[in-house]
Amino acid sequence: MSLPGLSLPGLGLSQPSSSHSALGPGTSSNSQSTRTEELGARTEWRFEVNFHQQYHVRLLSGNAEIFGVELALNQRYSFSGAKGVIFTWHGCQLELSGDAESEYAGLETEYAVEWLNVHGMLESARDLAHGTNDGGPRVLVVGPESVGKSSLVRSLAGWSVKCGRTPAIVNVDPREGLLAPPGSFTAVTVGSQLDVENGYGIAPISGPTVTPIKTPLIYHCPYSSPTERPDVYKALITRTALSVLNRMEEDKVSKESGLMIDTPGLLNDPKSNYDMIAHLVSEFSITLILTLGSERLYNDLNRRFGPKQAASAEGEGIPVLRVSKPGGAVERDAGFLKQLANQQIRQYFFGTSKEPLNPHSHICGFAELSVYRANSATLAAAASSYTKDEDEDDSPYTAPKASADDFEKMTPTNAMLGRLVAIKYCDGDSDDFTIRDSAVMGFLYVSEVDEQKKRVRFLAPHPQRWGDKALVWGGCPEAVTDLVG
Repeated sequence: MSLPGLSLPGLGLSQPSSSHSALGPGTSSNSQSTRTEELGARTEWRFEVNFHQQYHVRLLSGNAEIFGVELALNQRYSFSGAKGVIFTWHGCQLELSGDAESEYAGLETEYAVEWLNVHGMLESARDLAHGTNDGGPRVLVVGPESVGKSSLVRSLAGWSVKCGRTPAIVNVDPREGLLAPPGSFTAVTVGSQLDVENGYGIAPISGPTVTPIKTPLIYHCPYSSPTERPDVYKALITRTALSVLNRMEEDKVSKESGLMIDTPGLLNDPKSNYDMIAHLVSEFSITLILTLGSERLYNDLNRRFGPKQAASAEGEGIPVLRVSKPGGAVERDAGFLKQLANQQIRQYFFGTSKEPLNPHSHICGFAELSVYRANSATLAAAASSYTKDEDEDDSPYTAPKASADDFEKMTPTNAMLGRLVAIKYCDGDSDDFTIRDSAVMGFLYVSEVDEQKKRVRFLAPHPQRWGDKALVWGGCPEAVTDLVG
């Protein structure tokens, strides 16, 4: 791995040169011709590509990386629907082609040295954990939307793998899938190098893959926001933490490598007194909190979890560090997130051009299926007999504990068209708590519902039938109408 020297960040930077003038933010490149860019030490090439464009990058000389994963010399990488950053520690030459909404050289890259210092700190903690029963660092990354949380986790994971570690990566943002479609909590042990084009890669559901196999543990979260059903969200966090920590106890190397948790920006809510963050800290036994993009969040969490606060309460505190937001972090609007979700769903069933998958069609009668709909917050509140005491806080997180009204058994309807359905590792006649807490076997896409003939056509990633398993669908992700013709 190429590492920077010990000099202060920002010194010795050279201006990038290119065969044409660098394009500024917001400038489109519509030329299909090949062009080259010379990047100086500790600079980066930032690009934004929409979902209907193809953008190609080849490293001609020097060294460069994207989110902790080094680019191979003279290998062509293709990107679509991406907001990417190619960073170089010592300078490089890139060959570029294709279309981009924006592409330019970024010089404000001091954050990269800071992120690498965090990696060094985590490596020191892992070395200290070697030969002990304490385990490696357990890191929680929090901050507002679009500040680089996922990029930080991905970079730290990439660097860790280079050092021979096998950290566990946990994603608790149901709007964006990790080795799974949206609407999921994912935990995966990363023991092989990440993929430049697809990040963590794709799960090998229905065929062989080019990248080494990664088998994720998946739980179904049918709500896009933690605030919609905080009781269900908390219960899924507890279940995920129990499974992940038990698995790490069985693997000494994984336990020493620790874990990193990527969170949604919606947890950055002072009105709730950061209740969800506190739940994550407690359930995963977090040893380090990294904050990005919000000084208020940093100070609030430091007062609540930091060593000084813990000392006054005669307990052990948790270090809370503020990490710099990368200069290339950009806002991802609702339209982009929807297209990203559609792309992840499509890749789950069909793979990519480099790693194509072969989905299968299944036709099932209504009588063969045990379908459950995840109730919304409004339906759950109406069905629950819960009554709040007058002196209780009005926080949005003061919701009832999980009840027997989380799921409603139903007959398939046309409302399911274009939706994803989770196949649970539990029988179709299980109770609500078992259905909620069961892991996911896989996902089905509802391509047709014939209410007259009482049958449903599913698109599945595997030819084998799932038997009498509970099938659950909810509001997340949204329907995708054009997945199949």
